[in-house]
Amino acid sequence: MATDHESIPTPILPESTGGLELLLRAKDRLRSDLATTRPWKEMIKQERINIPSTFNDSVSRIKINLAYFRMNYTIFVLLSLFLSLLWHPVSLLIFVLTMFIWMFFYFLRDEPLVILHRNIDDRVVLVVLSVFTILVLLLTHVTLNILISVSLSVVLVLIHAGLRKNEDLFVLNDNNEEEDLEQLPLAPASSLSS
Repeated sequence: MATDHESIPTPILPESTGGLELLLRAKDRLRSDLATTRPWKEMIKQERINIPSTFNDSVSRIKINLAYFRMNYTIFVLLSLFLSLLWHPVSLLIFVLTMFIWMFFYFLRDEPLVILHRNIDDRVVLVVLSVFTILVLLLTHVTLNILISVSLSVVLVLIHAGLRKNEDLFVLNDNNEEEDLEQLPLAPASSLSS
């Protein structure tokens, strides 16, 4: 007995498009943020590495390089933390869950975070998320791994930031004109576009 089956179109409900729209926005935002990641080759150019002449020069380099390479340094620290947790599956799972929180509050945000009608600076969000991640992971009893991993990666970041000359670094202002980083305030990486 043959029956004639017609396909019945099912309307797409607004609720079902909300999740897809959120994923598409997250994907676009991730691409945009990864675009603000400075080229890794630019970051590790050997000819740009030398010992600073004074302590003030070192401090100035650290401030500028931390602002300019903020996304790169963040990725480096998070990757080193991830690698240190490979042999601790529960901690690794918690780390992955905290990465979703990172994605939502730091990497995928389109607008500044607003709490109680106040804009929260990206640097504050970065510090709070870092502390939160470490505290949650400490509850999984991998304290030594976390301390060694984070300490070592932060020391390496500071050494790199202090040794890398920044005379070749610049950002483009709204008129696509080059501006020297020395003249800019220490701004979040999202506002430094090249």
